[in-house]
Amino acid sequence: MTRADLSKAPGEVAAMFDGVAERYDLTNDVLALGQTRIWRRAVVAAVRPQPGELILDLAAGTGTSSVPFAEAGAHVIPTDFSLGMLRVGHERQPALPFVAGDGEHLPFKDDSFDAATISFGLRNINDRAAGLAEFKRVLRPGGRLVVCEFSHPTFAPFRTLYTEYLMKALPAVATRVASNPDAYVYLAESIRAWPDQAQLADELVDAGWDQVQWRNLSGGIVAIHRAVNPEHL
Repeated sequence: MTRADLSKAPGEVAAMFDGVAERYDLTNDVLALGQTRIWRRAVVAAVRPQPGELILDLAAGTGTSSVPFAEAGAHVIPTDFSLGMLRVGHERQPALPFVAGDGEHLPFKDDSFDAATISFGLRNINDRAAGLAEFKRVLRPGGRLVVCEFSHPTFAPFRTLYTEYLMKALPAVATRVASNPDAYVYLAESIRAWPDQAQLADELVDAGWDQVQWRNLSGGIVAIHRAVNPEHL
């Protein structure tokens, strides 16, 4: 298997997601062995949405991740850079106010949101520092940020098996169920290159976030990082 190019331009990545939009949620459920629902519930618990709050759900894709926030009484803005994902999302969740937006240049005013979350999308922002700075800009002082990402399993023998799955089994399974298997080669490579839990926490601290903490899910396959936007100086 050839290595995926992780230096894709934003437009190339968006086009890649456009190509998998129709079957994206189903494919993810299959490849994650049904764990996506557990991870989604954990994200909602970490955000702790309150009725009337305004919440940014970045990299929302088809809006599946946004629905629980709306059901909790919050006003959620599902945002994504893939127009294909947004079209499918609007068809499936017409009540949600989908917005096209790039994580490095969010189309929102300063101090707009009470909370923001991004699930499995921070890897696709080329300049993470710029992305984290944008989250700080659009969150009000004291606003909550929740990042859910693939991470590094904590049990070393399992970590080896997991890496084998990522690099061999995942692309093979994707060939059978995904509309664009090459996108999942990129996915596997980007997961393998991602910083571990402590490294990402350090990046959040370095970016000026307060109260940084993380929680492992599924043995560290996924980690949720939570942080608070400090008072503006």
